[in-house]
Amino acid sequence: MEREREELMNVVRRSLSPDAQVEVPVSWEAYEEVKDILEGDNEKYPRLWYDSARSMAIVVAPPSDLHGSMASELASRIRDEVTRIHGLHADMTAGLSTRSDIESSRPTRHGLTTRAWDTALVYTEGDRRTIMIAIEVGVSQSYTSLRAAISWWMCGFGCRLGLGLAMSISEGPRRNRRRQTQHYLSFEEAEATVTELEDELRNQRAQFPYGPLVINGVTWFGQVQNVVLETYRAPGDDVPRETILEPTNSFNIVNEGQFVGVSVTPNLQEVVLRDCIPDHIIRIHGIEAIPVNFFHREWFERQFGNAMIENAVNRIWRNIRIGQAD
Repeated sequence: MEREREELMNVVRRSLSPDAQVEVPVSWEAYEEVKDILEGDNEKYPRLWYDSARSMAIVVAPPSDLHGSMASELASRIRDEVTRIHGLHADMTAGLSTRSDIESSRPTRHGLTTRAWDTALVYTEGDRRTIMIAIEVGVSQSYTSLRAAISWWMCGFGCRLGLGLAMSISEGPRRNRRRQTQHYLSFEEAEATVTELEDELRNQRAQFPYGPLVINGVTWFGQVQNVVLETYRAPGDDVPRETILEPTNSFNIVNEGQFVGVSVTPNLQEVVLRDCIPDHIIRIHGIEAIPVNFFHREWFERQFGNAMIENAVNRIWRNIRIGQAD
């Protein structure tokens, strides 16, 4: 176990790229030891999860700005569309909210599994909170790990619906990713420069909605190769928690930097009111099957574009230093 613990600690202490998830085969005992060390550090990241079905620790790096933005926007968009459905009483939708970044552990046939969801749409009644829709976003993350994350919430917590948004982004040639540190004498000088660069990024994004965004040969946001949006449902109430589900629907939204989701229906062919509000609240009104029409191209491109710019600007700021260079 000592060797397992050392291998896991080496990965945990490594500098990881945003959105990275590194899997390390270790025992539960080794995982617990390293988890205790991390909790003693009082740092939010890296996170450490455990998949008991595969005896695998998962080291989770901080999410990128794009990751966090799209996860929260999806949940908020669905919640807002529900509240706009004609004829719904305000007290029916008052319990709807979104929650992010919550870690939970549950036993499986193989032991204890620990994970955290990106974002969820939840419904609260008194002191009872029900997870209705679990949302996972993967940025250049393996498809297998994304499916495993969604399946965990579907099979382990009884969510009505799972949404997975998988994105693949090419950052271009390595030479275009060498972002040299820029030094400025004052914060005001740096801020003025970043404002000019942000204007240039927005101009480029108007021409290339899915990138790349390049200034002076440096790539601040790569080209979006693919975006796929999928829905997941558990086939029953007694599905083992470690089951890996297949998507019920899969939609190509972006391919090779071009929007291709023109035929995607606003409710993804299946998202309805009963996915968002518990049955006993809406069944007496006979409105369970009302579609929740949250997905529209204009909304998606606006939110995605804003997230791209935010990601690029944050990268610029991370390469800025105030004061004289040494």
